[in-house]
Amino acid sequence: MMACGSRSNEMVDEFEKLVIRMNPPRVTVDNASDMTATLVKVDSANKYGTLLEVVQVLTDLKLTIKRAYISSDGEWFMDVFHVVDQEGNKLYDGQVIDRIEQSLGAGSLSFRGTDRCVGVEAEAEAAQTVIELVGRDRPGLLSEVFAVLTNLRCNIAASEVWTHDGRMAALVYVTDADADGGCGIEDPDRLDKVKRLLRHVLRGSSRDKKSARAAISARAVAAPHAQRRLHQMMRADDGNGEGCDGGGVRSLPVVAVEDCAERGYTLVNVRCQDRPKLLFDTVCTLTDMQYVVFHGTVIAEGSEAYQEFYIRHLDDGAAASDEDREQLRRGLEAAIQRRNTEGLGLELCCEDRVGLLSDVTRIFREHGLSVTHAEVETRGEQAANVFYVTTSSGSPVQAQAVEAVRAEIGDEVLFVREDAAAPKSPPGRDGGGRSLGNMIRSRSEKFLFNLGLIRSCS
Repeated sequence: MMACGSRSNEMVDEFEKLVIRMNPPRVTVDNASDMTATLVKVDSANKYGTLLEVVQVLTDLKLTIKRAYISSDGEWFMDVFHVVDQEGNKLYDGQVIDRIEQSLGAGSLSFRGTDRCVGVEAEAEAAQTVIELVGRDRPGLLSEVFAVLTNLRCNIAASEVWTHDGRMAALVYVTDADADGGCGIEDPDRLDKVKRLLRHVLRGSSRDKKSARAAISARAVAAPHAQRRLHQMMRADDGNGEGCDGGGVRSLPVVAVEDCAERGYTLVNVRCQDRPKLLFDTVCTLTDMQYVVFHGTVIAEGSEAYQEFYIRHLDDGAAASDEDREQLRRGLEAAIQRRNTEGLGLELCCEDRVGLLSDVTRIFREHGLSVTHAEVETRGEQAANVFYVTTSSGSPVQAQAVEAVRAEIGDEVLFVREDAAAPKSPPGRDGGGRSLGNMIRSRSEKFLFNLGLIRSCS
């Protein structure tokens, strides 16, 4: 039976590929229609996960999506994205435009899949060992993890660390520090020792073995997209948190999930402070919870973002029960919050070496700083690392502590990030926020109604 089912799935997959070959994606990059943004228009045969693929490509290219209009009823997918670069400008770089067309065009979309980052070379990934960590967050935890890896002669090539609701999830890509050429670690006994010691560190003083998890894959050949995998890890860990609201001074997102029975849809509205990669986080969550977006409107112009989606579950039904809708609402809320970077941003740019991260995070710990979010990257021989830090009690870091840390690490290599801006006003606390949501919803419904795709759900 299993063999038969597997053969059936393979046949379906081959049929979908045939449909895409017969109807290759059409990608248009338009710099003339909008004065402030570049329009990326994608027409393609529809397939589960196609929207996530497109959003992931644009996000991995470090583009900001200011507006999006999504429609994928029937067998065809038609989307328009208004995008700008990191400086908020239209796209004039021919290389970036070429990469958009190559990544989304014929032969790429729906064949590359959502498991790979744009621009990541397979050879580099395959030479790394991937470590997944989940456990209870505490001050100094990251320092202990990196110290263990350094002592076991693991060179950290890249890493991403998220914390949310009293929990920590991390992806760490390592190579063998004693081998030439940056090879991954293949010795099963050594990998077992790494996993065992890391699990011990994650568990700390807790006796609950289920509260900490360490997993290792010897090769990253099929490594998933890092940020999608972090979402999956933290969602699977849901229920082990401490029930905090993600707090700090940031406002909570407003997520509403409603039944739209007359059209067989579930209607999702999201309103929150805008930030990079917000659309990726919501679409990733909808996809991994096995929902398909049929229509949608996204507006993110200013400090507030508004997203509206008409969705159905993969079984072609709406979120049937109140429990389903509440689970979806909580999932989206958590996905938005867990990437929020609480604390002061510090950027480290220097020559890479074995043990660098262990030393840096140890200095953070010794000065009473706790890492809430980390992005570690190696570019050639250079380390390009970003850390967001608070005090061990979660309070803002004082200037004296920052200067002491910079003096010890080197003020020529450790900088305070300029984008560490003060928090904005919470959405919905004034009339402007409410009128924005109403205005956008009205515009969204008018747009979809004019296409003949929906009737009003009100």
